[in-house]
Amino acid sequence: MQQKTKLFLQALKYSIPHLGKCMQKQHLNHCNFADNYYSRIKLKKYHLTKCLQNKPKISELARNIPSRSFSCKDRLPIKQENEKSLSENMDAFEKVRTKLETQPQEEYEIINAEVKHGGFVYYQEGCCLVRSKDEEADNDNYEVLFNLEELKLDQPFIDCIRVAPDEKYVAAKIRTEDSEASTCVVVKLSDQPVMEASFPNVSSFEWVKDEEDEDVLFYTFQRNLRCHDVYRATFGDNKRNERFYTEKDPSYFVFLYLTKDSRFLTINIMNKTTSEVWLIDGLSPWDPPVLIQKRIHGVLYYVEHRDDELYILTNVGEPTEFKLMRTAADTPAIMNWDLFFTMKRNTKVVDLDMFKDHCVLFLKHSNLLYVNVIGLADDSVRSLKLPPWACGFIMDTNSDPKNCPFQLCSPIRPPKYYTYKFAEGKLFEETGHEDPITKTSRVLRLEAKSKDGKLVPMTIFHKTDSEDLQKKPLLVHVYGAYGMDLKMNFRPERRVLVDDGWILAYCHVRGGGELGLQWHADGRLTKKLNGLADLEACIKTLHGQGFSQPSLTTLTAFSAGGVLVGALCNSSPEILRAVTLEAPFLDVLNTMMDTTLPLTLEELEEWGNPSSDEKHKNYIKRYCPYQNIKPQHYPSIHITAYENDERVPLKGIVNYTEKLKEAVMEHTKDTGEGYQAPNIILDIQPGGNHVIEDSHKKITAQIKFLYEELGLDSTSVFEDLKKYLKF
Repeated sequence: MQQKTKLFLQALKYSIPHLGKCMQKQHLNHCNFADNYYSRIKLKKYHLTKCLQNKPKISELARNIPSRSFSCKDRLPIKQENEKSLSENMDAFEKVRTKLETQPQEEYEIINAEVKHGGFVYYQEGCCLVRSKDEEADNDNYEVLFNLEELKLDQPFIDCIRVAPDEKYVAAKIRTEDSEASTCVVVKLSDQPVMEASFPNVSSFEWVKDEEDEDVLFYTFQRNLRCHDVYRATFGDNKRNERFYTEKDPSYFVFLYLTKDSRFLTINIMNKTTSEVWLIDGLSPWDPPVLIQKRIHGVLYYVEHRDDELYILTNVGEPTEFKLMRTAADTPAIMNWDLFFTMKRNTKVVDLDMFKDHCVLFLKHSNLLYVNVIGLADDSVRSLKLPPWACGFIMDTNSDPKNCPFQLCSPIRPPKYYTYKFAEGKLFEETGHEDPITKTSRVLRLEAKSKDGKLVPMTIFHKTDSEDLQKKPLLVHVYGAYGMDLKMNFRPERRVLVDDGWILAYCHVRGGGELGLQWHADGRLTKKLNGLADLEACIKTLHGQGFSQPSLTTLTAFSAGGVLVGALCNSSPEILRAVTLEAPFLDVLNTMMDTTLPLTLEELEEWGNPSSDEKHKNYIKRYCPYQNIKPQHYPSIHITAYENDERVPLKGIVNYTEKLKEAVMEHTKDTGEGYQAPNIILDIQPGGNHVIEDSHKKITAQIKFLYEELGLDSTSVFEDLKKYLKF
């Protein structure tokens, strides 16, 4: 069977910026869409998947971010960060980081998208799409199928791979780090592989085989970050390429998903709150598609298939959280859906995987991870609580009906493999070298009480032997938008900060998705200020419980997370010392009033419609970072922006920075001598991607900025990195 991503909610990723206003790589994706691509860090037997090929998560379900494209001439002249001042630290950092990312356990190896099919593994080797025998995948014995350099792109990488059912063709989506644009190439597999066709701006794509054993490629076409058209194409002697479906409503996004058993191709049409699914028969792909259920405002649903039954993950009914329902494939309408499994309160469905006799749900309940294994023959349920250090799942592409493998990770711990074996009914942990971080650090799960009494979960990391935590530097992370979880994947630089004595705190505020759909609903539209109150309560709770102090507290966010951070800098700047932002969304009001931007209509469910609704306009004015800048003390702020970012307007970031600098200058003048003005730095990087997670220059600049603002010696960071390599 063709290897596929297991996340049937992949649609989410492509409908939302993976990084939020974005996303982030990220969904997340809902989103992981722009949830950029993730490479795999291979650590002896560990694999950290970092590619869209492997799957976005359900949590990334409702993201889409308005495309904001501006040229360099739109920018105001701003003094950028002095690159020369970074050179020494950057050289040291890049040497260590390069080594860190090229070796297992003590070593790391970056691996891009790969897929197994018919005894072969298809993957990227250098600048080529290659395949090798499964048992030879770790050797250098491979067959070159296509040279990516033929596309004349700058440092291209393979984002996703799909192999045709009979292995006559392979399709690969290719893009670059500095752009979201992608090209899908189709290669005919033969003694002399040759590129059969290429299609620009492809978002999702899947193969099916028709009644005459002809391979048919279905794909979606994306223009200006909008994806409304579905095409189908055949190759060889019977070439054709035709548009199959066009979505008329500009607030919806179209995504393709092939059920794990390949029985149906689903056309998923969705916006932030509503979805509609059509089925294409995998055995008769030229027949008209069948509608499962016409879109109903506020109803989300996603579909898998097994043994002539549809398994539907949906929020229909009360409570309006995800629940699992099922119906016969020949009677798919909503009146025939039978409730099959419900989730506990405050539970987030991260993912679902379907097997011959089992359905596996990956869940987050009260900020802890669980796996529920449902026996489909007897409806039995086995709930497994996972290790408390784990903060995130990494799903593994898998067609083995006997086992369900997955990985667990945290921001400071590389991923570790686990396998649930259905026959034994047990979860097996990969044995071997135990990461020292398990003994040298602590993970705590605390709650802060927001001003309306709501308890907000937090995840905290610090060294086990740290003394007097009140005097330790604190780095707070927040996102709080689109129903997306705060990203808690492994990052080497976060590990280094903990080793160097920092406290890391992740605040799971309303607007995110950590506690389910209602948690998101309570932090969007005219409830967006709940997220701001949650963030302030989290930081003050940390200080009150002895974790750091305002003069040592820093805050970081990317994309849509910039809204809450920018708002907090306006309302409570005294609780922060420094802030780092990446591609931040800071001018909500002006952006959402510009309906000419291609994704603004898709964002109305998250931020509101200030153009036609005075209530929404006045509410946005209350928290919009740009609108509320005033002469007062501010923390120092370092902003990384990208020259051709299509999702967050560069112009808005520049205008925010200029206005903030003017306010700081006015406050400095009014305060008089002796006042130390904060540093406001805008670092504009080249490229058109939304967020570049692995940018060495960005990471170096941010760490250097934080250490300098707190008066800490940054050389210790590089020493810690070197020690980390000795583990």
